[in-house]
Amino acid sequence: MLAPPRLAQAAVLLLATASLTACAKKEQPAPPPPLVEVVTLAPHNVANVVELPGRVQAVRTAEVRARVDGIVERRLYEEGTDVRAGQALFRIDPRQNRAAYNAATAALARAEAGATNAAQVVRRYRPLVGQQAISSQEYDAAVATQRQSQADAASARAQVERARLDLDYTIVTAPIAGRAGRAQVTEGALVSAGSATLMTTVEQLNPVYVNFSQSRGALLKLRRDMASGAIRVPQMNRIRVTLELEDGTRYGPDGHLDFLDQSVDESTGTVSIRAEFPNPQAVLLPGQFVRARIEGGIATQGISVPQRAVQISPQGASVFVVGPNNVAAARSIRLGELQGNEWVVRDGLKAGDRVVVNGVQKVKAGSPVRIAPQGAVRPERQTAPAARSPRS
Repeated sequence: MLAPPRLAQAAVLLLATASLTACAKKEQPAPPPPLVEVVTLAPHNVANVVELPGRVQAVRTAEVRARVDGIVERRLYEEGTDVRAGQALFRIDPRQNRAAYNAATAALARAEAGATNAAQVVRRYRPLVGQQAISSQEYDAAVATQRQSQADAASARAQVERARLDLDYTIVTAPIAGRAGRAQVTEGALVSAGSATLMTTVEQLNPVYVNFSQSRGALLKLRRDMASGAIRVPQMNRIRVTLELEDGTRYGPDGHLDFLDQSVDESTGTVSIRAEFPNPQAVLLPGQFVRARIEGGIATQGISVPQRAVQISPQGASVFVVGPNNVAAARSIRLGELQGNEWVVRDGLKAGDRVVVNGVQKVKAGSPVRIAPQGAVRPERQTAPAARSPRS
């Protein structure tokens, strides 16, 4: 008979406990807004750096081709080595050309002998004409014979010069100093002057060119910024260019721009740009892919933010901006290059914006924050940052 009262008492006790727990939860105070450190952005001078992919090109390239017909007797250089201008690279069998030279020399001697004899005849006839011992017609014929003999001698001298050149061409030399490539012919191969047989290639590798392209729209914007004074650009031969190699390392010597095309490629809508780089160790090779950083002047109204303030994801880069009533908002930005410990911001921020630089991990978009004095918030440990801005 006592069981029902006991059950009622237990129920009342459970309800009272639940009510007390709910009241305790309701009375627990909400956590304060996170403490963050911000910087107020102000325009300042930043380097106007443009990154473009490019290809290395030799400053001078000479195709060594056969200038006479014949059989290659020997290769006289080591493939892939540096050669000097005029150095012998191949020897073509010279016997046929030497025989032609000797025949031309003999023909010249015969023509000169005929010219000498014709000149002596004219000298003998000259006084006889005045004495009327011979007719004027005979004298005129002797003078004509002399002139013809002189012309024959001149033609024979030209043939000797041509034969001498052909004989010299049997030794194939390097037209420029540079790196000689792979031989395109071997000993015993028949080469032809008529088809200009390619024998090898010599490329000058110090200095070298790097060719890249920039969109016409980007160049138009640069010119507008230059006209308005937003960007100050030095003379083209003073614009410094640095290179990044395929493995991510920086190439040592700096280069400079030396050419800007004045026409637009109709198929790509881009303008060709070229830079020149010293290459004393032949690190840069023709056809090599590189990445160029063109320091195109100074942007007088540039905006940059500390690297630790930027969050980079596959969707792009963003920062937290503190707005009215100290409410944080996420904002997408377009990054430029990383200069020191700061990202240059191309778009998305303006002067006067307050950007969270410390305490970013605790901030939620749309939630209030507390602004701390400089240095009051301990910087968070950064994950591995990207070395280059995400491409949009």
